[in-house]
Amino acid sequence: MNQKVQKLTLSALFAALSYVVFTFLQMKIHVGGDTTSIHLGNAVVVIAALVLGGPLGGLAGALGMTIGDLLDPAYITYAPKTVICKLVIGLIAGFIAHKLGKINDSQDRSHIFKWVLLAAIFGLLANVILDPTIGYFYKLLILGKPAAELSFKINVAASAINAVLSIIVSVLVYMELYPILRKEHLGLQKV
Repeated sequence: MNQKVQKLTLSALFAALSYVVFTFLQMKIHVGGDTTSIHLGNAVVVIAALVLGGPLGGLAGALGMTIGDLLDPAYITYAPKTVICKLVIGLIAGFIAHKLGKINDSQDRSHIFKWVLLAAIFGLLANVILDPTIGYFYKLLILGKPAAELSFKINVAASAINAVLSIIVSVLVYMELYPILRKEHLGLQKV
């Protein structure tokens, strides 16, 4: 299959998958006038970055989750933050896995596992820092300091829970997909 068509198809698949996982498989948490959620959408962003590389994987995941934000009145104001945070997850995870760990050049499962785990940890750690911080400054401007501080604490907790769950799921899913990806030469081209 043509590599451009393959990348486009996989990008669309990951965008759709991140939308579905975020939108329909989440547990919303309402606190005051704010909403956050526990979800596995970030796991899809990490897997996309591992398969497609950081820029394309991050963009695909960001697109899907941003569409989810735009179509949900509770999250519509989060859409700009989502684009930034999810793209950063993909960029960091892809850089660590592909540029530092060179996972596409290895057949050693322990080497691949180590770098996939590191990629997921650091990509999602960036989100744990960025997501609540961007949200804090946004809410500080709009709602004032007390609301921003309460929201920050809740978002740090939710982001940390999401990160731990997404690290576990993304690493387990990718490690199970890896033999199939290698056999079918999917996403294994140089990124």
